[in-house]
Amino acid sequence: MARRHRKGAVALLGGLLLALAAAPLQTTPAAANAPAAPPPAEGTGMVMVLDSSGSMAEKDGSGGTRIAAARKAVGTVVDALPAGYPTGLRLYGADKPKGCDDTRLAQPVSPLDRAGLKRAVDDVRPKGDTPIGLSLEKAAQDLPKPSSGSIGKRTILLISDGEDNCQAPPPCKVAAQLAASGVDLHIDAIGFQVAGKARRQLECIARSGNGRYYDAPDAQALARQLQRAGQLSADGYRFKGAKVRGTPTKSNAPGIAPGQYLDSIGPNEKRYYATDLDAASTVDYSATVVPQPGAAVGLLDSLHTEIAYGIDSTCDSTTSQFGQQEGATPLTSGISRVPSEDGTDGCDKAGRYWFVVERKADKGSDASRWPLELMFHVEHPLKKGVTPAQSEPEYGAGGKEATLPTGTPKAVTGGTSFNDARPLTQGVWRDKVLPSQTLWYKVPVGWGQQLRYDVEFANEPTVRGYSAVSSYGGTEVYTPARMPVGRGTGEFSPHVPYNGRPAALSMGTVPVAWTNRYESDINVVPVHGKGSFYIAVTLGAQASEIAQNPQIGVVLRVAVLGKAKSGPQTGAAVVKSAADGGPGSSADGSQSGGGGWTAGPVVAAVSGGIGILLLAGLMVGLLRARRKARPSGADSDAIRGGSW
Repeated sequence: MARRHRKGAVALLGGLLLALAAAPLQTTPAAANAPAAPPPAEGTGMVMVLDSSGSMAEKDGSGGTRIAAARKAVGTVVDALPAGYPTGLRLYGADKPKGCDDTRLAQPVSPLDRAGLKRAVDDVRPKGDTPIGLSLEKAAQDLPKPSSGSIGKRTILLISDGEDNCQAPPPCKVAAQLAASGVDLHIDAIGFQVAGKARRQLECIARSGNGRYYDAPDAQALARQLQRAGQLSADGYRFKGAKVRGTPTKSNAPGIAPGQYLDSIGPNEKRYYATDLDAASTVDYSATVVPQPGAAVGLLDSLHTEIAYGIDSTCDSTTSQFGQQEGATPLTSGISRVPSEDGTDGCDKAGRYWFVVERKADKGSDASRWPLELMFHVEHPLKKGVTPAQSEPEYGAGGKEATLPTGTPKAVTGGTSFNDARPLTQGVWRDKVLPSQTLWYKVPVGWGQQLRYDVEFANEPTVRGYSAVSSYGGTEVYTPARMPVGRGTGEFSPHVPYNGRPAALSMGTVPVAWTNRYESDINVVPVHGKGSFYIAVTLGAQASEIAQNPQIGVVLRVAVLGKAKSGPQTGAAVVKSAADGGPGSSADGSQSGGGGWTAGPVVAAVSGGIGILLLAGLMVGLLRARRKARPSGADSDAIRGGSW
């Protein structure tokens, strides 16, 4: 069978640094407009493991002792955690002058008890040894266990001023074993005034434990880094979906119906999922991997998705890359099966297809399994006799020079994922972001409209009054079907270098048009249905070495340009009410007024179905190849999968 290609932009060189003339951003708490924090997922919690050995009684260089600084830091993070977040405290070296078994749970992991945690740490009197390895083993047992099918986030947060002087069991080995026990457990480590061998050991513990190391050279840094690590744990990605287990080959792949699913995937592993499709509907698939924030990734580490059919043929494929080595963030790859206009392509037929997800990792990248969130959605064709409006492949009024809202920003608190993204309307909004964190928002966009926004990162006091380190701020925009469409455009850059000084970047989409699905530009094709478009805003992990404040202010200037139409057809009337395009209308000629998000039936639905991007400072890597009908005999590159 003949092979045809549709290629988009392969790479962009950038690193646009925009100087802001505006005054430094206000970073006051946004509690007034913040939604109540949803309850944490089952099996979620954090236990702080505090060094209470004899060395913590020493001076910290600022007139106090190390343990006094630790008490204050723990109080700071406890005050910043959301109400009800399961938190506990384990101590080592607190009860006797000598002993490698000196570790105890001072406060059980339970819904946040701020007063109890503060009392527990106030009672600490440093005495003994540093049995870090044993304490990590015990801390893992302190944490709640997730039930079958749920994905929690279990965090061990180690605070130490020295190395393990017991070495039985070896702490790095323990960390690796614990991290391998599930996708939901990680170990962060904070080194308080450490250097040399002690720092290397703590870095090893964090690296082996799928976590991140934070350096705290003084008491202020300890409070800052502890607050960051604690809040990242509490604000982790909130998952949604039914559990499914993909297979390493097509054989025995689980059948999935339209919906949302949860799996996991290891480095250089493939996962197959079977779907039965009709001949006329557009089908959208997306896959999102969620590594631990800041986990080690290579420049070319990527998430690859494809739609397979027949013995060994491929309808389409795409690859999303991290494109940077600063640390992992959520990464999404999306793909669609769009029947051709004349119905003659190999993938136009009804039958069995497979959604294939592959994680590609370089040597030295995070070796742990990553949670994987899948979305499968079906869009019905227009009704007979309905003529769709022309495609709109140009940015036009939504280009770089678009006029965006001004005025005083309104406070908002971004969500943790696609599933709890914070609704925004046109206007100016302010939020705060942690290093390694991604904030999520969603904006309703109607037929004929386009989303256009700027993200501005605040002027931030740096730890020494200047910064020799550079990080990045980034953003990505996704369609209602979770297709990333901001990468690789000739119009926008998805990241900007950040070193504590004001920085900004722009992003947007082309107008929403039903016929965009037949265009060749990879950033136009997915913009073919109205609904809530997602905005992701990320701050790079290395900003933890730059910023003096735990969080950094961001401002979003959001515009929805153009008049919303009542449907995708030619001559559709302008919607006169509701800025988001108004309620669904049968005038659009579709089977449903859901505007691209109603999951309709597929032919012979499979039985057995279970109910930012961010690119680097000076180089943006993108590989997204769209292929039609790959001939039989092509290498499937199947790699055996694993369990949770």
